[in-house]
Amino acid sequence: MSNPAHVIKTRLPEPPPAPDVLLKMALEAVDHLKAVEVVDIDVRGRSSVCDFMVIASGTSSRHVKSIADEVVKRAKQLDCQPLGVEGEREAEWVLVDLGDVVVHVMLPRVREFYALERLWTVGDQPPDEDRGPRGGR
Repeated sequence: MSNPAHVIKTRLPEPPPAPDVLLKMALEAVDHLKAVEVVDIDVRGRSSVCDFMVIASGTSSRHVKSIADEVVKRAKQLDCQPLGVEGEREAEWVLVDLGDVVVHVMLPRVREFYALERLWTVGDQPPDEDRGPRGGR
């Protein structure tokens, strides 16, 4: 006796959403779950990994995980499967890789320690006029 053949339905992958669409979705997702100190950084030309980074804080490990889960849920609604989600177990820093947009959700102490905003925005601000272009007097 043989088993009936199983038909596997496949579909051609659609192109992923545009980076600005992913960014808007990520910002809406973190806002929806009341993330604090949300920052988006345009890293085009500085990184070959992604076009935008979103950095947000949660008030507890549970909150961090919930925010990251909301980003994943909304990405899937756009038919965008995240390339990876890291850090869910400890939930002190959860990274959601959406390809063109990478979302970092952190506890405030972890965010302060790693200071990603400073790392990715160095050189964005003009030099302080009082100190001259090299920072000295």
